[in-house]
Amino acid sequence: MILFIENYNNLHEVLRDLYDNMMPLCQDMARIAKVIAGVGALLYIGARVWQSLARAEPIDIYPLLRPFALGLCILFFPIVLDGINGILSPVVLGANSILKSQELDMTEFRKQRDELERQVMLRNPETAYLVSDEVFDKEIDNLGWSPSDMMTIAGMYIKWGVYEIKRSVREGFVAVLEAIFYAIGLIIDTLRTFFLVVLSILGPLVFAIACYDGLQATLMQWFARYITIYLWLPVSDLFSAILARIQVLMVQKDMAALSDPSYVPDGSSDVYIVFMLIGIIGYFAVPTVASWIVQSGGVGSYGSSVNKTANYAGGYLGGAMGASSGNVMGELKK
Repeated sequence: MILFIENYNNLHEVLRDLYDNMMPLCQDMARIAKVIAGVGALLYIGARVWQSLARAEPIDIYPLLRPFALGLCILFFPIVLDGINGILSPVVLGANSILKSQELDMTEFRKQRDELERQVMLRNPETAYLVSDEVFDKEIDNLGWSPSDMMTIAGMYIKWGVYEIKRSVREGFVAVLEAIFYAIGLIIDTLRTFFLVVLSILGPLVFAIACYDGLQATLMQWFARYITIYLWLPVSDLFSAILARIQVLMVQKDMAALSDPSYVPDGSSDVYIVFMLIGIIGYFAVPTVASWIVQSGGVGSYGSSVNKTANYAGGYLGGAMGASSGNVMGELKK
C-alpha cells in the first residue's frame, strides 16, 4: 500500500507537469483571439461613437477602454493566467499541508495501536500463539504425542489458520477500499487538470468573445468556472483531512480501551472500513462543495450535470459497497 501511495503521489506530480507543459498552447489560441477581439473592439467602439454622434452627445471615453483592456489581457494572457494561479495556489498548498499532517498523525497512531493490540494478545495465553510464531512453537514443543495432545495441536493449527484467514481477508478488503479511495481522488485531479487545460487554452478566445455586446457575461462565467474547478483539489484534500482526523480520534479511543487489562481485542477494522466507504462516496460531492465557494450566472447547467452524475454515481457505489461490505463483514464474524 505504501508503494501504491507513492505511485499515487507521483501521478499527481505528472498531472501538474502536464498542466505546465500545455500552457504554451495558449499562445497559438491568442493569435486567433487577437483577430476576433479586433473585430469586436471595432464594432463595440464604432457603435457607441455613432450612437453618441447621432444623439449629439459628448463621447464618453471610459466605457470605450474595455476592448483595449481585454486586448491587453489577450496579449499578455500567460501573465494573467500566472496571476490567477498565483492567487489560488496558496489555497492548494495550505489544504495539502493540512492533509499531510493528519495522514502522518494517523499513520503513527495506527502503528502504536497495532503494537499495543499485539502486546495485549501476547499477555493472554489463549491468544498469544496467534500473533507470535515463537510462542506457537514453544507451546507445540511442550506438548507430547498422546492422543489428547495431538487433538490440542490440531485445534491450535485450526484456530491459527482461521485467525490468519480472517486477518488476510480483512486486510485485503481494506486494501481494496484504500485503492478505490485513492483512485477516486486521482480521477478528480485528472478531470480537474483536463478542465483547467481546456479553459486555459481557450481563455484568450473567451476574452475576445467578451468584446462583443451581449456576450460580456462570458468572461465572468469563465472566471467562475476556472476558480471553481481549481478548488476541486483543495476541497478534496480538506475532506480527506477531516476523515483522517476522525480516524485518529477513533484510534486514540481504541488505544485507551486497550489500556484496560480486561479488554479483549477482536482485531476488527469495522470502523475503519465504514469511514473508507464514507470517503469513497463523499468524494463525489467535491464538485458540489467547490461550486458553493464561487458562483456566477450561466454556470448552472454544467454544475447541475456534474452534481447529478455525482449523486447517481455516489448512490450506486454506496449501495454496491454497502452490500459487499455487509457480506464480507458477515463472513468475518461467523
